[in-house]
Amino acid sequence: MMPLDSVGSPNSAPHPLIPLLAPSPLTPYTNNSVPVLSGLCPLNFTGGASIISMTAIDCWAFFAPFLANVICCPQYQATLHVLIGYYSRDTGMLALDLKHANYCLSDVQQFLASQGANEDLQNICSIHPSNLTEGSCPVKDVNEFESLVDLSKLLAACKRVDSVKECCTQVCQNAINEAATKIALNDAQSFSLNKARIAPQHSSTIDGCRNIVLRWLASNLEPSVATKVLRALSNCNVNKVCPLVFPATTNISRDCGNTVNRRGSCCKTMENYISHLQKQSFVTNLQALNCAALLGRQLQKANISENVYNLCHISLKDFSVQVGSQESGCLLPSLPSDVTLDQTGVSFTCDLNDNIAAPWPSLSQVSTSSCNKSISIPALPAATSAQRGYNKNAFLLPLMALISVFVML
Repeated sequence: MMPLDSVGSPNSAPHPLIPLLAPSPLTPYTNNSVPVLSGLCPLNFTGGASIISMTAIDCWAFFAPFLANVICCPQYQATLHVLIGYYSRDTGMLALDLKHANYCLSDVQQFLASQGANEDLQNICSIHPSNLTEGSCPVKDVNEFESLVDLSKLLAACKRVDSVKECCTQVCQNAINEAATKIALNDAQSFSLNKARIAPQHSSTIDGCRNIVLRWLASNLEPSVATKVLRALSNCNVNKVCPLVFPATTNISRDCGNTVNRRGSCCKTMENYISHLQKQSFVTNLQALNCAALLGRQLQKANISENVYNLCHISLKDFSVQVGSQESGCLLPSLPSDVTLDQTGVSFTCDLNDNIAAPWPSLSQVSTSSCNKSISIPALPAATSAQRGYNKNAFLLPLMALISVFVML
């Protein structure tokens, strides 16, 4: 949150930050050790070397927990789908049995850690060996899958996914859901009769079958294309929610109940509350919008009727991790993005200068969805690899510049 002066008003808008550069070369920060493998995993790690390397960078050791929900875990999950998808080309199976799933998940973690990734990704991303199996889906054989699903329709909908439009039009998502429902019921006739009224007990089965569909898609696309499609799909879910955990709002209720007479006290309490949120995770601009709406509704339920966001000059950036000496909030782009590694260090695109006020929810507000929003939020900050440092919208922020910030958290 921007620092407050003595009466609870923000100081002037922060100046663009010039990021510190990490030492170069990055040999102390990249761990290209030899992974210790089980020798019992049938996945082709050589064929997936490029996406494994990308995942290791996206899940770089120190920052994986803070980039988990937006960058690291979606990339990790996409990597697993691609590896199993390509495994199906040779075996005809779109899932591993639980025994081999244990070996493979351990080996993938070994590969990632050997290239600098966090060693606890299974817990950070809540991925378990069962996620590599078919779950409760009744179909895992490629031939059976292809006999049940309209393959041309599925590929036509999903071979190219528009990261901007898909979350609203849901062309690929609908095709995936239709295919997943069809193989979950495993009967074309019952599918046509029941797709409009899926029984609750089938929902977990359909969820498992979505993974089967995603792996089949991955097996029919080039690895880089498959990863892009999978990331675009997961990104729709990422931006629908607020990943932050809100503490109790008791102190805000106490100090902001009569904001006209207690503005300074109210804003100081709000600043303290928001500072706890800023220690949790980087968020996208759309996630920040969801978080602002969620917190606002909680405060309204606590009988805070005045717009304390406006009163205390809280912006969307205040809901994300603060970086740099001026502690300006870093909003990640709402489109899929990756961490990059080059001669200057490990970096990611970060929007520091788009000062959008946090909108206070109203009774007429139906949704904070990007498909129905009344606030203009950029999908992707304008910094490019040719623009080191910053521009008026964003810059590539080297992660090493943040270490001093997180050491204090």
